[in-house]
Amino acid sequence: MQASGFLYFYPMLELASLIILGILAQWLAWYFRLPAILPLILIGLAVGPVSSLFLPDGAKWLEPVYDPKTGYGLFPNEYLFYFVELSIGIILFEGGLTLKMREVREVGPTIWKLISLGAAITFVGGALSVHYLMGLNWQLSSLFAALIIVTGPTVIAPILRNLPLKPKVATVLKWEGILIDPLGALVAVLVFDFIISGQGGAFTLRAFESFLRILIVGVSLGFTAAHFLRFMLKHKLLPHYLINVFTLALVLGVFVASDQLEHESGLLSVVIMGMVLGNLDTKELSYILDFKESLSILLISMLFILLSANIDVEQILLLQDYRALGLFLLVIFVLRPLSVFISTHGSSLTIGEKAFISWVGPRGVVAAGVASLFGLKLMGKMPGAEYITPLVFMIVAGTVLLNATTARFVAQWLGVALEEREGVLIIGANKAARLIAKYLQEHGNKVILLDRSASLVEKAKREGLTAIREDVFSEDLIDHPELLNVKMVLAMTGSSDVNKFAVERFKQILEDEHAAYRLISQDELQLGEGSGSPKEGLFSCVDDYINLSEVVRDHPELHEIPITSKEQFKQIIARINRQEESIPLFIKRKGGQGVDIILSRCDDMEVEEGDVLVYIGKALAEE
Repeated sequence: MQASGFLYFYPMLELASLIILGILAQWLAWYFRLPAILPLILIGLAVGPVSSLFLPDGAKWLEPVYDPKTGYGLFPNEYLFYFVELSIGIILFEGGLTLKMREVREVGPTIWKLISLGAAITFVGGALSVHYLMGLNWQLSSLFAALIIVTGPTVIAPILRNLPLKPKVATVLKWEGILIDPLGALVAVLVFDFIISGQGGAFTLRAFESFLRILIVGVSLGFTAAHFLRFMLKHKLLPHYLINVFTLALVLGVFVASDQLEHESGLLSVVIMGMVLGNLDTKELSYILDFKESLSILLISMLFILLSANIDVEQILLLQDYRALGLFLLVIFVLRPLSVFISTHGSSLTIGEKAFISWVGPRGVVAAGVASLFGLKLMGKMPGAEYITPLVFMIVAGTVLLNATTARFVAQWLGVALEEREGVLIIGANKAARLIAKYLQEHGNKVILLDRSASLVEKAKREGLTAIREDVFSEDLIDHPELLNVKMVLAMTGSSDVNKFAVERFKQILEDEHAAYRLISQDELQLGEGSGSPKEGLFSCVDDYINLSEVVRDHPELHEIPITSKEQFKQIIARINRQEESIPLFIKRKGGQGVDIILSRCDDMEVEEGDVLVYIGKALAEE
């Protein structure tokens, strides 16, 4: 009776463990600064096939498929397959939302060649390699090749975030991952649909007709659904609190309806729906993206533990074949370098930079998730289909582990790693921020302005400054290519809440947690000089955003005063604070040794003869 009671509660324990372990893996990835997919797969393998080696009767701690003989398992019959398919549909829809065609057009020719010519080289080379090495038929070889062309942002971003690289290299790797993720998913879905339309046999006219029907249904339904949702949002036919859940319901509805109209067209429909919606002028898109991102994290966490646990020991043993190792080495040391060097021929990248880009090519969520789904679908229907999931998992886990552990060493060896981060990020693109940014830029600093106002960002760009239109609350902000090299953050918006949030957020990212500063708030200003000034207070303890804006409005000039001693420096600061029409900003170090920010608590600031005090506003009268 005790055993039966345990078995009765076991499904509940499995379901709870699935979510708990998934979030634990995400936390471990954040804590150890790893791509999340690595701990997810490892935990899944540990509670799945690895545990079956120690438990009686070959049982698993987490059994995804229900077995009526033992009473163990979560999903009866084909319900696991349905859950995986719907989850992948939602994940691919969210991926499609992130593909902006204007970004594809705007990126340089090097990145464009990587996601087109480079992907084609990997596809052809991958198909040839797995066909002749592993003996898979051409349909399965093409499917494997389509799955391994994808390098996703979820695996590239943690590597770039923790490794300061030369801007060109970081930009190429980041944009390649962002753009090829949805494109690679589309290619994989099309290849799979082509295989299914031919029913695993040779190409025939009937197979071609079936493939065309899948294309027509998928594209037309996805396109129509995207425009329908935009119509609903544009004419405010949805209350704000229903936008996200309505979108989720619509995605699932489109997936199921598409599959009913033409079998296996559902994934294509949701990918197209996401791509079309992401490129329409939809103001509410940011809300949908935020919700879909959170949902995708939960689904990915559950999905990869389930899929890894569902792998049997027999499938893992397939990788003991020396040919599998040969395939992995071919992908890493031949196909990736070949695609990169051919795609970047004639570019300004050096040999070392090309070599590093060749080395960093980890496969991610789309490759592993879609491979598992297609492997489940084809298992038992096509000879050799059992190889798809373990082979792709081998490429994913191997490339992530290899790149995560060696990227820093290889970057330093090839000379593409920066000795230290060098960028200054200013939150806000108001007039004061632009004046300060110009000065810093003129004195050898790489400065980036960030603001969600399109007009302010455009003004900054017209003045020759680098500016990004983005919300500081955006989840994707820290992975933006332009921000991977930031060493210091100055929060200078009119909102004290935004400034405080920016400081706290970037403290967790910057190598020096004391390199994020902000203007003091009005409440802190009213507490009086010194007593209310926070450690991260910027420029002055007697000036907030309003004071700074008024000073810049009336006297938009920067002035310099040579420093002769610490005492003289303190006297000048006191005069500036009394005048109320100027604000101290920087100390320009003697001998061109850089510029240091003046903080609101500046009593302990070290200065020496030959340094220069820089302030903004009305020039001080000569004494």
